[in-house]
Amino acid sequence: MVITVKETGRDKVFAICIYIYVFLAFIIVAYPVVYMLSASISDPKLVSSGEMWLWPKGITFDGYKRVFENASIWRGYGNTILYTVLGTMINLIVTLPAAYALSRKDFVGRNFFMGMFMVTMFFGGGLVPSYLLIKNLGMVDTIWAIVIPSAASIWNIIVSRTFFQSTIPNELQEAAQIDGCTNMRLFFQIVLPLSMPIIAVMGLFYGVGNWNSYFSALIYLNDESKFPLQLILRQILVLQEMSAQPGGSMDATTALALNSKAEVAALVKYAVIIVATLPIIAIYPFLQRYFVQGVMIGSVKG
Repeated sequence: MVITVKETGRDKVFAICIYIYVFLAFIIVAYPVVYMLSASISDPKLVSSGEMWLWPKGITFDGYKRVFENASIWRGYGNTILYTVLGTMINLIVTLPAAYALSRKDFVGRNFFMGMFMVTMFFGGGLVPSYLLIKNLGMVDTIWAIVIPSAASIWNIIVSRTFFQSTIPNELQEAAQIDGCTNMRLFFQIVLPLSMPIIAVMGLFYGVGNWNSYFSALIYLNDESKFPLQLILRQILVLQEMSAQPGGSMDATTALALNSKAEVAALVKYAVIIVATLPIIAIYPFLQRYFVQGVMIGSVKG
């Protein structure tokens, strides 16, 4: 028997409002992406003058050509991939076992350790002590200064712990122990295969964070050959601002040269942004089915 519910006038108005809201939200989110894509292949003069505001004008691929020919950008791209892959692996290796241990009811002192972890969410030593610690450990100007200090996020540990508590039943653990399964084997052969949603979510969170990170590299790295892509992009932005705001008087030739340099920097800037964003956009669809499930399960209970 099929029961049909008659839609009232209020329901129709509400549905129309929802569609309008979703459409406006889509415009707000999509416009910056379309603008950057259009600006990366448009004449920089038309972009800086405001004539290009949505669709590309004066199409040119000179920005992408300069990106592909720039050795420092490709070196930064390789460094970013290395930092992201290695950093995300370290993040998962630290976060998942810690979260699983804290989710076990038979873990003595888990509330004490959880409280100590949560203290670090509200109090920190600051930048200067952190730099001195990294320096004393001999990690300044090395890859370890990028991936070790951010090895774990307490918030992600809490979310992962909640996932294990609400998803992995105690009866399953008890049955495995009765069959002679050790804690290590239980974690790797039973718990992890059942935890793909939270693994995908944590991998996405950490991966995006590592990919977009530049502050640690700005503080701890001195060798330009080790700079990540985001730091290279920052240098381009600084160069553009310095070229666009020259100080003092100058002749027409110098002003024209600086203006041309700023336009080229702007063109390269948009191209680099697109190139730097593409990997995350390409990976996300493959993790989307796990994303909502993992976040919802990991955040419903505290």
